[in-house]
Amino acid sequence: MTAARSNPNSSLVAKAEQALKRHQWFEAERLALKALESARAAREFDEMARITLPLQEARRQRMLIAAEVGKLTIVNESVPEDTKISAGCYLIQPPAVGADARRLRLALLERDAPSLVLCREPKTSAGLCPIVSIGQVTIRTRIDPPTKWEKPSFSWYLSALEQLGDAAIASIDRGIEPVRQVDALLQCVDSHPDHEKLHQALAEACKMAAREERRIAELPPSRRRAAVSDLDEASVDEDE
Repeated sequence: MTAARSNPNSSLVAKAEQALKRHQWFEAERLALKALESARAAREFDEMARITLPLQEARRQRMLIAAEVGKLTIVNESVPEDTKISAGCYLIQPPAVGADARRLRLALLERDAPSLVLCREPKTSAGLCPIVSIGQVTIRTRIDPPTKWEKPSFSWYLSALEQLGDAAIASIDRGIEPVRQVDALLQCVDSHPDHEKLHQALAEACKMAAREERRIAELPPSRRRAAVSDLDEASVDEDE
């Protein structure tokens, strides 16, 4: 425990927490993300669970500021990188696609502009509205369309963001090893960072993975090697 507290990763977490206290939400988010990646590389799952808290809070504050703008901007074309874009809430729709939404979200983050970005696709034959988010994985679900398609309400927009994150959580196979659940949720959080319950699900998976690591560590050497080998094989299968 002492070594974990003194390592550079813990320093990053401390800096993220200090940034939160100073209301520097974007700085806190960047530091927490860096710490999360470092902890995953070191298989420090308890530390990952702890890091998820400041990451979630930084993003929550950013989302609240964006929502307070109260204006929904509909975008139906690609946004050039040099476009002057401001904080707020954006709904991307055809002919623009999910990749355009991701580029816009990353550009807004780079400018420290509090924002929410959602992409919707053409209405299905059943009358549902597909919504999508693209990142390390693609998250897609179909929801009820807004009452006025051309002018969605702000409440529909916020509900759509929530439903997209709920769909991401539901897509996780709870029967796979905890470490694989952690990696699947990390990918989902990358694709849809604006969902608090996704971060909470990630933290819980990290805690499960930490317990599993401790269980394996307590096994006799021969059984421990077999358990680690099984995990490695599962990881290879997942990558393929």
